[in-house]
Amino acid sequence: MIPELGHFALILALAVALVQGTLPFVGAARNDIRLMALGGTAALTQALLVILAFGALTQAYVASDFSVANVVANSHSAKPLLYKISGVWGNHEGSMLLWALILALFGAAVALFGGNLPDSLRARVLGVQALIGVGFLAFLLFTSNPFERLSPAPPDGNGLNPLLQDPGLAFHPPLLYLGYVGFSVTYAFAIAALLEGRVDAAWARWVRPWALAAWCFLTCGIALGSWWAYYILGWGGFWFWDPVENASLMPWLAGTALLHSAIVVEKRDALKSWTVLLAVLTFSLSLLGTFLVRSGVLTSVHAFAQDPARGMFILAFLLLVTGGGLALYAWQAPKLTAGGLFQPISREGGLILNNLLLCTLAATVLLGTLYPLFLDLLTGNKVSVGPPFFNATFVPICAPLFAALCVGPFLPWKRAELGPALAHLRIAFAVSVVAAIVAAAVIDGRATLSAAAFGFGVWLIAGSLTEFIVRVRRGRLRTMPRAAIGMTISHAALGVVVLGALATASWQVELIKTMKPGDTAQFAGFGVKLESVVPLQGPNYVAERATIALTAGGAPYTILTPERRLFTVQRRQISETSIHTNLLRDLYATLGEGDAEKGWTVRLYWNPLAPWIWLGAGLCALGGFVSLSDRRLRIGAPRRSRAAAQAAE
Repeated sequence: MIPELGHFALILALAVALVQGTLPFVGAARNDIRLMALGGTAALTQALLVILAFGALTQAYVASDFSVANVVANSHSAKPLLYKISGVWGNHEGSMLLWALILALFGAAVALFGGNLPDSLRARVLGVQALIGVGFLAFLLFTSNPFERLSPAPPDGNGLNPLLQDPGLAFHPPLLYLGYVGFSVTYAFAIAALLEGRVDAAWARWVRPWALAAWCFLTCGIALGSWWAYYILGWGGFWFWDPVENASLMPWLAGTALLHSAIVVEKRDALKSWTVLLAVLTFSLSLLGTFLVRSGVLTSVHAFAQDPARGMFILAFLLLVTGGGLALYAWQAPKLTAGGLFQPISREGGLILNNLLLCTLAATVLLGTLYPLFLDLLTGNKVSVGPPFFNATFVPICAPLFAALCVGPFLPWKRAELGPALAHLRIAFAVSVVAAIVAAAVIDGRATLSAAAFGFGVWLIAGSLTEFIVRVRRGRLRTMPRAAIGMTISHAALGVVVLGALATASWQVELIKTMKPGDTAQFAGFGVKLESVVPLQGPNYVAERATIALTAGGAPYTILTPERRLFTVQRRQISETSIHTNLLRDLYATLGEGDAEKGWTVRLYWNPLAPWIWLGAGLCALGGFVSLSDRRLRIGAPRRSRAAAQAAE
């Protein structure tokens, strides 16, 4: 009965979304207050209905209701409760229901917190949100019904993919979707602004909190996914340029550009047309990621579905959203009034350079991701575009971006000179040069490029802190907006990520050795001894656990206990890594296949500064949330009274 209730709630949500996506538009066109107000009521109603549907599916998983096909395919009665719950979104149908839920919640948030928006703009934003919801709800009901029944019901289910039975993957998709779907609000604001033919500083003030919130959640989601890949896949790395990893990176890059360009619109009433275009493209890239993992065109540990029919539905929806948004932009953008003038060397000029480089990075990732697919489609030839391509293209573009990142905050608006800005950064520059020299001399004199990149990471940290120190010295600490503090944290945190990623990728030490209990080896200055490999019984798996003792200078240092698990329901093996960290490096071990006669394959990695990758990513998101707490962003632009608006017209 409960699954049918959830299914019926989805049907009602689709009907409400259709109302929300039509009548408020009519009200905005006719200036009918009652029809425009209907958008907020419908958004709240739609959110409640989708919450009800999601709760019904969650109940089916927790209760192990194997009369529901989705539960049978992705759960098992012996699975721990956490993974029963995360199994709700660990599959295609459930993940799409989660997407629809977050989309409805964002629409409800606009309805609740958008009271300072002009009535017509708010109605149009909610209308666009609803039309996006119509697409996803229709997709669920007509191609991916999560409440489909089985008769007769099997005695037990097939279980969840063992790779997904991990705390990191329990929280990674919700955070990622909060980022993806959050950019639907900025898309809706862009379409609404184009329909109204007006983009101004107030519009940018309304857009920035939504863009910032989506960016923060997407940053957390990407970082958590990278951490999961690092410790669960057993490859010793944190980023593999997998097409689905790239699918999350592209909207992050475009969203970062959107955040910075919106500042120019708000402060200087410039870059209006460009900012609207970025809002359209950022959400379009989010939808592209949805298409890639559900179309069957990719085979990946991240992919949810291999069904071309579903992929065609999402592709058509992607083309409608992107094509419709770009067509409206081409029609209306020329009507947007130009903003204030400025010189190339100015704060605006720095932000434009920032935008151009970020968008070039996004285009580079897009090309490397889609080129093999198009080549296979057109010629049948299969090629692989991996780290060599991205290292040769992505990294050099980052260099000027990082070089300019610390200079921009020192440039005044409208017109500036480079000399005074660079003078503030002379100490930061000296520190970064010394860091590069030390890296080359102490770590590896042959890795000149890596040492230079290490200097760039230090430059980001030192330059960002310099800007904060200058503000403090000028006595502006008490009046410093939280957005400025958040900017400093995020920019410096990016430098921490760069140092961690660079050190791990460039100076990693690896040992791969077949060992039997009692065998010893030398690794990264440590003595290694495989003491034992013993069987282990888990809640829904059997495993072999190795005990590896590490010594330093002959004295005991630490014990690593990697496992190789066999999940009995799926008959699938995975590695469970063991990591010892001191925040400056990770000692990382995995256990491969083997037996007592031939020995087991043991992999050991020494990953310098690896923890800094996720520490920096967390600080980067923290900086975004600090900025989001700025009172100016929480309140938004003041709403003009109706009399004032009529007088202005």
